[in-house]
Amino acid sequence: LGMGKLTFVAGVAVGYVLGARAGRQRYEQIKGQASRLWASDPVQDRVGEATERVKTQAAPFVADKLGDAVKAMGQQIRGQQHTERLPETLHRGTDGHLHADTTGYGPAGDRLP
Repeated sequence: LGMGKLTFVAGVAVGYVLGARAGRQRYEQIKGQASRLWASDPVQDRVGEATERVKTQAAPFVADKLGDAVKAMGQQIRGQQHTERLPETLHRGTDGHLHADTTGYGPAGDRLP
């Protein structure tokens, strides 16, 4: 069975189960058949192939997109550091740390209120 046919068969089975009025016994019968179908070697082979395809084809794409997002976030954070608004009694030194003015004078030498 191809993936399209398998999807169609699974959809028909689910639709029948949801729409059936045959009661619990018929539901259990259909559920058992669906479980056996899902556990069958051909279906599990296809699932394994699809999983490998996703790992080999989608993973690099996702990693690239994630890397781009992390870089963009880093640039945004760096940009916010340059527009930082601090109270007059604090300034960021050349070492990148915050420094408090304990002398009573601001960074420009003006007396603070």
